[in-house]
Amino acid sequence: MKIFHEIYSNYFRIASEILKFPEITRDSKNKIISELGFTETNAHIPDDLWGLLQKNQYGNYIPVIKNKPVSILTGIQKRWLMAKLESPEILLFLEKNTIDSLKKRLGNVKPLYSEKHFRYTDRFSDGDDFSDMNYQKNFRKIVSAVKKHEVTEINFVSRNNKNLKGLYIPLKIQYSPKNNRFRILAFSVQKYRTSVINIGRITDIKNTGMIFTENISVERYFNEHKCHEPVTVRVSTGRNTTERFFMEFAPYEKRTEYDSETGVCMVQLWYDRQDETELLIRLLSYGAMLEIVSPPDFRRKAKERIDRQYELLHKVM
Repeated sequence: MKIFHEIYSNYFRIASEILKFPEITRDSKNKIISELGFTETNAHIPDDLWGLLQKNQYGNYIPVIKNKPVSILTGIQKRWLMAKLESPEILLFLEKNTIDSLKKRLGNVKPLYSEKHFRYTDRFSDGDDFSDMNYQKNFRKIVSAVKKHEVTEINFVSRNNKNLKGLYIPLKIQYSPKNNRFRILAFSVQKYRTSVINIGRITDIKNTGMIFTENISVERYFNEHKCHEPVTVRVSTGRNTTERFFMEFAPYEKRTEYDSETGVCMVQLWYDRQDETELLIRLLSYGAMLEIVSPPDFRRKAKERIDRQYELLHKVM
């Protein structure tokens, strides 16, 4: 089965976008290429788009084709989409009637995979229940509030099992792969500071309709909670480790140095201090393919965790 085909490459995607316009200027065309392509893409795509464009009397470009390009889904893509539509998390983003409608449009295809095909060895088992109707309702209200910058009244249970209530402006939704939980970065209107609330601990949300016009910087929050010293790790190239590492830690602020002679990457990661334990667990999951170099205290915590695992393993044996 051929999964990938040239018609799904980035060049074809760029060409399809340009050909949607009945007439386009050279600057607009190059802007699309720059936004959808890479740094050098403009140099590889000819002005006439391989004969698909021709100049008119005004110096602009018009397509020579009669119909707009259409996107065609392969069988494997349909099966992947069906698998995503059956995942528990999809209920947070789409209404059930929308999901049923999309499944009908995909036709009688089998999902590419299901949840039973996955076994998570490094994830807590008490994650959020995405199928809970109240959880879904709260999640959608938060998404709406984030988009509008709306003040919301949030009732939730704290880590100390205290019932708390306050006016918050949800700024950003975060997902923890290790905990399998969503949380929000929210700004307290009364206390005038930012905090993190687990969505699973929220009992009720009320949209007030009030829009907070003052600019609140998420970057400022991160800088306030940012680690004093970045974690430096040495990443080996074997087993596609670098590819997996950079994919997993793409959202992190980082600085990378690559040694072409040894094939080793030295990476500095900046992180939220509240996520230190989670980061430590995620780094240790790479085993011998990754070494935590510094800071000394972070390296010591990694060693202590490995020592405990070693002791537990030998007790069992």
